Amino acid sequence: MPSRVPSLRMLRSFFTDGSLDSLGTSEDARSKRHSTSDLSDVPFSAVRKEGWLHCKQILTKKGKAEDREDMLAWIKVIRENSKAEGEDPGFASQALINKKLNDYRKVSPAGAKPDSSPKGSRGLGIRAEFLKQTGTSTPRSPRQDAAVTKDESSSQKAPWGINIMKKNKKSAPRAFGVRLEDCQPAPDNKNVPLIVEACCKVVEDRGLEYMGIYRVPGNNAVVSSLQEQLNKGATEINTQDERWQDLNVISSLLKSFFRKLPEPLFTDDKYNDFIEANRIEDASERMRTLRKLIRDLPGHYYETLKFLVGHLKTIADHSEKNKMEPRNLALVFGPTLVRTSEDNMTDMVTHMPDRYKIVETLIQHSDWFFSDKEDKGEKVSPGGS
Repeated sequence: MPSRVPSLRMLRSFFTDGSLDSLGTSEDARSKRHSTSDLSDVPFSAVRKEGWLHCKQILTKKGKAEDREDMLAWIKVIRENSKAEGEDPGFASQALINKKLNDYRKVSPAGAKPDSSPKGSRGLGIRAEFLKQTGTSTPRSPRQDAAVTKDESSSQKAPWGINIMKKNKKSAPRAFGVRLEDCQPAPDNKNVPLIVEACCKVVEDRGLEYMGIYRVPGNNAVVSSLQEQLNKGATEINTQDERWQDLNVISSLLKSFFRKLPEPLFTDDKYNDFIEANRIEDASERMRTLRKLIRDLPGHYYETLKFLVGHLKTIADHSEKNKMEPRNLALVFGPTLVRTSEDNMTDMVTHMPDRYKIVETLIQHSDWFFSDKEDKGEKVSPGGS
């Protein structure tokens, strides 16, 4: 085929140097001898000798293809010659082919066959056909390139629906096994967890005279069930639920909350300081040191400790009925509150008396430990205990 058809250089020269217009009249009669089907039979030597208009069977006398098939045949000739002579098909697309396609769009010859494509112009259809055959992509603007790049990158990610779900899905605050600052806060005190406020309220409403409150454990299955429900991020607690009617379950739920804290209420950093302060022999110095350490706790830890100790003081005030004096409450809450996140057996044994004593002292003198009287210049010391 390459030896029997005109080269791309000759095609380019024909459309750019004015040969079409100057030779149109003289060559017209001779070109009419040929039809589209004769293109493959024209020898290359004849083209050189008689000029390109000798092969003008796919063009009209004004240089326009007669119909879609003729134009596609003309494109096929350019493509095959471009490949045969090692020329860049992209250059042909940008320089020569664009010129002819533009002309073809401007002047649509009479009697042209209708475009079978339901959308788009005839010129775009021919251009797409040519680019499909040559393997050349349609030129795009920078904005189109950016859009394609974005689409390609997004196609490598997870499906659209999954991405939206992951982005919008925000885990609700849990109740157990998280730091105090990450818990669902109580509506009346943002530094106190909702679960702590709810449990204390239930006990104070119905259990102040309940004998052995906090000492008798609740049903483990019911406690676990409430923990799972609260860990789903409930913003409100329905205390009318049947499971909330058992005081032993609620008291065990509160103890479990403090036992599962990853950062204990007295914090890892200050644990040893509290143990040392409790062993100070001078009673007044011991009290002042403990008070200072409590005031130095982080906000959530200080406010939660203040709220809990106030609740335990209320329970102790009804010890005649419930039999839970400060010492008995300290035996229950001391090991749970005063500990380290990685408690070991040695500390549990050697520090156990200190843990009891610290909690008992806080309950007995809760008003002084958490009041602001001394900060205002009024010296208050409850004495040793």
